[in-house]
Amino acid sequence: MKNPLHYQLSEYDCGPTSMLNAISFLFEREEIPPEVIRNIMLYSLDCYGAEGAPGKSGTSCTAMMFLSHWLDGFGRVGQLPVSSRYLSGKDVYAGPESLINDALRRGGAAVVRLYFDEDHYVLMTGEENGCIRLFDPYYQTRPFPQQEDVVVTLEHPMQYNRIVPFSCFNRETPELYALGKPETREAVLLFNERTKLTADETIEYFI
Repeated sequence: MKNPLHYQLSEYDCGPTSMLNAISFLFEREEIPPEVIRNIMLYSLDCYGAEGAPGKSGTSCTAMMFLSHWLDGFGRVGQLPVSSRYLSGKDVYAGPESLINDALRRGGAAVVRLYFDEDHYVLMTGEENGCIRLFDPYYQTRPFPQQEDVVVTLEHPMQYNRIVPFSCFNRETPELYALGKPETREAVLLFNERTKLTADETIEYFI
């Protein structure tokens, strides 16, 4: 059985929430070992706020990289058929040739850091017609008046709650859902190896 994806509980836990949502999106509830849940929470929320309070600056890129490598190793030893790849820099963008889009077309998911008033993690789960479907763990029901081409929807709780054009992600300025400057970008690609499509299975032929 699949569970609905979750919203963050505080202003800070978008990172672990998005990683847990990726696992929930890719696997049945009965398949998920408690060790995965424990370690995602254990290794995230590692940044200290300005006043020295732990977790009040969210989750670092280093922690996300570690979690990606840990999950990939966890899959390799046969504990869960999961694989993961960490991307950074110019490899992180949206478009037909993007590694992120390729992962989404092949049934995978991507946890991506982008701009939402400040640095923020979301889960990408699919693509359609020049847009990416994503689940933003920050709960919001109203449309974005400054970004009319971003669709807010609550009708797909197990898959996505936003539909966002590629062009929004590829901006380098601090705007809604922009990935920012290339040198600061990061993403974690995740797959269920049992359901992962091969490249050949996703090729479209045109007559």
